[in-house]
Amino acid sequence: MAAEVIDGKAFAGRLRERVAAAAAAFEQQAGRKAGLAVVLVGDDPASQVYVASKGKATLAAGMASFEHRVPADIAQAELEALVRRLNADPAVDGILVQLPLPAALDDQAVIALIDPAKDVDGLTDPNIAALANQRPGLFPCTPFGCMLLLQDRLGDLSGKDAVVIGRSQLVGRPMAQLLVNANATVTVAHSRTRDLADLVRRSDIVVAAVGRPEMVRGDWIKPGAAVIDVGINRLPPAEGEARGRLVGDVAFAEASEVAGSITPVPGGVGPMTIAVLLRNTIVAAHRIAGIPAPAGL
Repeated sequence: MAAEVIDGKAFAGRLRERVAAAAAAFEQQAGRKAGLAVVLVGDDPASQVYVASKGKATLAAGMASFEHRVPADIAQAELEALVRRLNADPAVDGILVQLPLPAALDDQAVIALIDPAKDVDGLTDPNIAALANQRPGLFPCTPFGCMLLLQDRLGDLSGKDAVVIGRSQLVGRPMAQLLVNANATVTVAHSRTRDLADLVRRSDIVVAAVGRPEMVRGDWIKPGAAVIDVGINRLPPAEGEARGRLVGDVAFAEASEVAGSITPVPGGVGPMTIAVLLRNTIVAAHRIAGIPAPAGL
């Protein structure tokens, strides 16, 4: 039996509807819109697309969008001054600095300056500590979105064996912590992991976030496992193709024959990232204003 395909696009759409309802209620209570500020340094084409889509989604949710596009040769002190201004701006509830920054800039120093209450990417040390200690905070958008999909599909994750392939600060590490907090038994795998295929075969949950196209093969998957594919890779174009296909880190066709459920690429995890960014922004707005956030977010 083929795996059930997890429709991340549909789930994200429902989450965005809940965010929009919460944003409308917040505006009535607070007398202002919740606001998200995005900082884009330089003119990287992919980053420009991401920032434009985030701005469009923010406005569609009924929140205020503030885009700050600055040149790639901006001085470190000037960029840090911009972050400080956004920290102090009462119209801004969420701050996102689009990564990666140009090599001449110290991204860690910039991220460290963001007010943790407005850190909707969940990258500041206080929010990382909150995740590790199971305290309220703002957590990274992509892994949080993965957790929402898993919990919707599987319910209680207690006692399940999970493997996270990848240990990045953006996805792998926070994903593992979220799973631990949900009482799963978690292994973090990486480039030096021995017998990775055997490890994956023992896992009820597989989260692939390694950035290698179709690395996880179908015969690695435990029958009935839930597979969350975070990867997005473009293959070289085949003969007659203008552009290569987008694929994940999992060989989708193979894995679909074995898994119980699986996210596609595209249309799986990707739409969840922006939806959770909007969710984090409206949650931050409520906390900053001292208004209880509505249930269901």
